[in-house]
This record gives sequence, C-alpha cells and structure tokens, in this order.
Amino acid sequence: MTNIKDAYLNTRNKFTDICKGLKTEDYSVQPTEFVSPPKWHLAHTTWFFEQFVLKEFSPEYTVYNDDFAYLFNSYYNNAGERVLRPNRGLMTRPTVDEVYTYRNYVDNKMIAFLDNNLPKEALEIIELGINHEQQHQELFYYDIKYIFGNQPTFPTLENNIALKNITQKQEFICIKEGVYQIGYNSSGFSFDNELGVHKTYIHNFKISNNLTTNAEYIAFIEAGGYTNFNLWHAEGWDYITKNEIAAPLYWHKVKDVWHYYTLDGFKPVEPNKPVTHISMYEAYAYAEWKQMRLPTEFEWEVAAEYLNYGQLWEWTNSAYLPYPNFSKAPGALGEYNGKFMINQHVLRGASIATQENHSRKTYRNFFQPDMRWLFSGIRLAQ
Repeated sequence: MTNIKDAYLNTRNKFTDICKGLKTEDYSVQPTEFVSPPKWHLAHTTWFFEQFVLKEFSPEYTVYNDDFAYLFNSYYNNAGERVLRPNRGLMTRPTVDEVYTYRNYVDNKMIAFLDNNLPKEALEIIELGINHEQQHQELFYYDIKYIFGNQPTFPTLENNIALKNITQKQEFICIKEGVYQIGYNSSGFSFDNELGVHKTYIHNFKISNNLTTNAEYIAFIEAGGYTNFNLWHAEGWDYITKNEIAAPLYWHKVKDVWHYYTLDGFKPVEPNKPVTHISMYEAYAYAEWKQMRLPTEFEWEVAAEYLNYGQLWEWTNSAYLPYPNFSKAPGALGEYNGKFMINQHVLRGASIATQENHSRKTYRNFFQPDMRWLFSGIRLAQ
C-alpha cells in the first residue's frame, strides 16, 4: 500500500460520511438477526484497530473502555467473550455520541501510531483492517436498507449507489475449454481465501454479457416460477413455501403493479434495471426456468474480463470451499474466512455499494443460499 495513513483516514472518514443522513433513532435498530445496527458497525470496525493493532503493537496505548471488547467483538473467539449477534440491537448504551467519541479516540491514536516506522506484521494487519472496514461499509447499506425497507413509511437515505439501466443487447460470450489458472497471483492486497493459486479444467461454456433485468424476472414470476416446485432445489422450495416468498425482497404489488423499495423511496419496479435482492435459491430456479444455469465461480473468474459487472454481486453455483494449500493464520485473525467454509455459496464481482478498489476478479464473497438482503443478482450461463 503506497500511503497507508491516507488510506486509513479515507476509509474511516468514508464511513462517517455515509452515515450523515441517519437520525439518532436509526443507529440502534436491529429488525432481524442478520442485520446489525449502524452504531454497532461503527464501533466494531473501531474495535478491530484497537484490538489487533494498538493493543498489540503500541505498548503505551490505553484501552478506551474495557467493556467495548465484549460489546463490539463480532465472531473472534480467540479475542474473548462477546454479545450474541441477535442481541446487538438491545444496546442503547453506549450512546451514538460515545461511539463517535470512541472512533475519534482510536483514530487519533492510530494517526500518531502510523507516523512510526512500523513492522511488516503491523502494516499487514492495518491493511486488513482497512479492507475489513470497507466490507462493513457495504454491509451498512444492506442493513440500513433492511431497517428502512421494513418500516411503514419507507424512509429514504441520501446516497449515490443507484442501479443503472441495462441498455446493451444480451449476448452470450463463448469461453473455450482448457486449463486455466485460478486465484490471486499479484503483489497487492487479497484475502486469504483467494490464495492457493491453482489450475482447473473448464469445459466449453457460454455466459451472458448482462445481468438479468427486472422485466425478465417479472416474466418468471408471471409464468408461475414461484409455484412450480420442479424449478427449485428441495431446500429452496421448502424455504420459499415456509416463508411465503413470491417475489424478490422489497417487492410489493400495488393495484396489480409491482413496486419496490429503494433507498431513494418506494416506486414502481424499473424494468431495465438488474433484478436484485435475490437468494441463491431464486437465482437457481430462474436459471432452471430459462433452461440454463448459474456459472461456477471458476467459470466466472475465467470470463470476468469479458463481462459487464460491478452493479451486483453474482451468485455462482459453487460452494464456498478452500483452495488447494489454504491455511488459516494463527490466532483470532485466522477466524476471518476459513471457519465459514461450510453451507455457503460464492458470489463474484462487486456491487454498487462496494467501496472503490475493494474488489477484484479473484474476490470470493460468500453467503448462505437463503440470504436476500445483500445486493445480489443473476448472470446466466449455458
């Protein structure tokens, strides 16, 4: 990283900037287990730098508040006990003001710390912390949209992450069979789950140059896609039946017209924008209906240079598993990715909420197949 202090400050300031449209009451809400309150995100990303940088490498550092490690640790068992995830929204204290005071305290200590001649290990953890905070900035958009999108009046939030219309004619790009190299093999930052460069054999396949649009997905709904069990995995069918799902998340039919909630408000569904807030189950069923399929993550990586991507994370048909020779780092930071390599599917690309320069063609995002609150979409292969 060329200037780590600038990168640190830019990232930290970005988070406070995107929260400027919030009211105090917005910061502590947790409507469901997988949504974290904005206040928690702001404090957790601060705790990361305090816990793994300042406490480890700055002997003179004084912890801001001993309780914060318990309140704002996420899933790092090696770092100690923590509040359970479903209970994050129960915390009215510390207040929003104190969380911002905490951020300022840690930032001031970090700025002074960054003026030192730092060891390589510290620099690597700081770079990881910056990328970690960028992930939480994207999660913030998922979470605040869920918080607002489940309120009766559908509040708006000032933002610059609107989806764009798909204007290019759909074509299918032919990729020739062969042995291809997969994984990150450069000198910049990557997460550990991208490492383990290896070769894989890819058969001939075709992949769409475009994401699936709302209009195309409405055709699937109107053709009975949500009522035809033949299109669905058994688990997916059980999930949509149990939860009475018949359209993407945030979609509502008003006077026979599909509407959806966006951070810009509640409006009629825009036909030429890519369909989003789709679970892997729904993406698979749609592909079945089209008599096509989802690409594997390896096919996606091989084809990435030919694709129009960056609007939405794209579901692949690949389980989230370790690459050859994958190994976890020792201690708490080894819990970052490896322990989640079960019962999750890989998504590739980036989304409108992904921070600049955060993603790359080898980036492996991953979620459980029923998750819909993320900015996810569909790209077909055949």
